[in-house]
Amino acid sequence: MLDDRPVKADIGLSGSFASTGKGHGTDVAIIAGLLGMKTDDERIPHSFEIAREQGLDFNIHEVQLKNVHPNAVQLKLEGEHGRTLDVIGESIGGGRINIRSIDGITVNFSGDMDTLIVHDKDMPGSASAITTALTQRNINIATIQLYRDVKGGKAVMVCECDEPIPDDIRTWLSSIDQILKVTIFNREDD
Repeated sequence: MLDDRPVKADIGLSGSFASTGKGHGTDVAIIAGLLGMKTDDERIPHSFEIAREQGLDFNIHEVQLKNVHPNAVQLKLEGEHGRTLDVIGESIGGGRINIRSIDGITVNFSGDMDTLIVHDKDMPGSASAITTALTQRNINIATIQLYRDVKGGKAVMVCECDEPIPDDIRTWLSSIDQILKVTIFNREDD
């Protein structure tokens, strides 16, 4: 979701993750994930060393998060090209996750589908522009969720789609004044 190679990561473990995360390998698994490793990668136990070799500066600590699943993590990331991301994710069991918050705005999605995430100013026209862009590219929306911090403030639209989202949609949407940030998350088939 950062859409950039992470160079800094502030990782806050909450609830039972804070209590058992180190003993259960949650800490090395999170770093491995930030490095792009798959769950069956034999290098996972060495992710800390690999991260340092690749220039990923990270800090792992305990954090108190409210209204989240007991297995929650807050990732504050910075990419090599200056992109930032503050995300709260929850491990909800059975290998499933839920994204609870993006850049301080409450959301609720799994990452199980190809997903378009658009940060914008809360004003008329944003939702229409986003759905039009998807329609023009023959992308079917499976679910759509709109969130905002306050009326007229910042908003996030999450579109889970049946098909991968083409990269050109980022350029087109980014040219619209009220669009602040566009993130494409196309899931990879294992």
